[in-house]
Amino acid sequence: MDNKAEVREFLVSRRAKLTPSEVGLPTVGQRRVPGLRRSEVAILAGVSIEYYAKLERGAIAGASAAVLEALAQALRLDDTERAHLLDLARAADGVPSSGRRRRRSTPRTANRTSLQWALDAITDGIAFVRNPAQDLLATNALGRVFYSPVIGDGGRTPNLARFQFLDPAARDFYPDWELFARMCVGIMRAEAGRDPHDRGLQDLVGELSTQSETFRRLWGAHDVRTHGAGTKRFHHPEVGELTLVYEELALTADPGLVLLVYTAEPGSPSAEKLSLLASLAADDHRQLNR
Repeated sequence: MDNKAEVREFLVSRRAKLTPSEVGLPTVGQRRVPGLRRSEVAILAGVSIEYYAKLERGAIAGASAAVLEALAQALRLDDTERAHLLDLARAADGVPSSGRRRRRSTPRTANRTSLQWALDAITDGIAFVRNPAQDLLATNALGRVFYSPVIGDGGRTPNLARFQFLDPAARDFYPDWELFARMCVGIMRAEAGRDPHDRGLQDLVGELSTQSETFRRLWGAHDVRTHGAGTKRFHHPEVGELTLVYEELALTADPGLVLLVYTAEPGSPSAEKLSLLASLAADDHRQLNR
């Protein structure tokens, strides 16, 4: 991905989200475009207009930590947006987010036997591993049943983003489809900033941009987010609607891969439905081992 273009479009999009009144500046004259002017961002960041204009053109390489922090404060960036700006600056300097010089990338897989054992040990929740390109690399038994609409009949590696934007079944599986779409793209945007050389992610972005107008629009917004923890609603074809909480955990043995676990509030209707799915998963396991 073109780092200069990414920096330019990210800064312009953040500037467009703010009004002078929100940052304590007077509104002077008519504005042809929404948001702050470059000169106003420069004043807030304590840099010259010429230097901010240079940064917004994408020439962020060599910018000091103090300048980047001043820029983040001026644009009212949240923690995820600030991290994204720093990732873009590191990429411009040729340094990945780990702080080490970049080496030739290797495919991110989840084929360690011990990792699958760990997934299989989680029996009351949905557990799976995904990579930055949203590939569903490994699941526990309950996860395979739960994500059956995504996994389908096999073939290429199931992909959560491809399912989200290209499979009509996603609108049934995700009752809050628009929210999920924004979350998915925001996570992918953040991942792209962390590793702009991830060929798998680049190819997926190109594919989805070509085939989905919604993805193309959301990608162009340059919004970023982290997953972390939260609550989501699903509608599973076997048991109906479930409300689940999730936790995302980084796999230190496999940088870039994350483990997600979905569970239901104990004693809730969603917990009962999850138990029913678990029994279906157990039945499938028994049939496979006959």
